[in-house]
Amino acid sequence: MDAKLVNPFVDAFTSVMPQMGFAEPKRAKLYVREKNAVSRGVAVVVGFTKQIRGNVVYNMSTDTAKFIASTMMMGMPVSDFDAMAQSAISEMSNMLTATAATNITGMGYEVDISTPSLSIGESFQIKISDAQYLTVEMDLAGQIVELDIAVDTK
Repeated sequence: MDAKLVNPFVDAFTSVMPQMGFAEPKRAKLYVREKNAVSRGVAVVVGFTKQIRGNVVYNMSTDTAKFIASTMMMGMPVSDFDAMAQSAISEMSNMLTATAATNITGMGYEVDISTPSLSIGESFQIKISDAQYLTVEMDLAGQIVELDIAVDTK
């Protein structure tokens, strides 16, 4: 994995989330992991094709997903991670990935993204790479969102 491909995702997160009403997110920790991401409760997988191949997973606890959905819905309480809250998280992943793809295009690569696939449940494994990938923990007002990034050039 080319480490320079991580910055477009971090930059997307730090620029898009404040536009949706969140405090400035901060990068917390960085990990190198092998092959499978482990769900924290809610995981959204988005694929990349063309000159950039691979996947990104937006991985968070159910409580974090409800917090994000509530903020996106102008503070409406979200007690259950229902269809509306799931839709908000999928839309967030679309916005983040589209911005990351635009950032990658600015680096001179042609890229397409897939429709997000949202999964619910804790501790299941999601194969996102045949090798190592990077996880960047983003702190969003005390809530952690993992960016599991497994993309590389074709």
